[in-house]
Amino acid sequence: MSFLDYFKSLKTPERRLAWAVAIAADALQIAAFPLFAAGGMSPADSLLDLIVAFVLIRLLGWHWAFLPTLAAELIPGADLFPTWTAAVWFVTRHQVNANSNSKDVEILPPGPAPQPRR
Repeated sequence: MSFLDYFKSLKTPERRLAWAVAIAADALQIAAFPLFAAGGMSPADSLLDLIVAFVLIRLLGWHWAFLPTLAAELIPGADLFPTWTAAVWFVTRHQVNANSNSKDVEILPPGPAPQPRR
């Protein structure tokens, strides 16, 4: 599955907005590296990470993947890795797979089992 196919599989605008927020936050941290190089000691880095965490939790709901992501953002230099984007990918991948698996299951009406033909 290509990234474009994956992005199209995200049906809700909340999931797409979460991707945009995560990519924008990671791009800002990489592009403005001198402001965020101190990791958890940088007020700009801490503020951005708290805002991104709040927005992503509001959009996607609480998921355990956000906790290690927030912790990794405190490490100096870890901002060079797109941690927010990876977390959103993990959360939405799980949601997309769960939705696609539920469509494959055939639910039969209650009643006696059909008899095999002879």
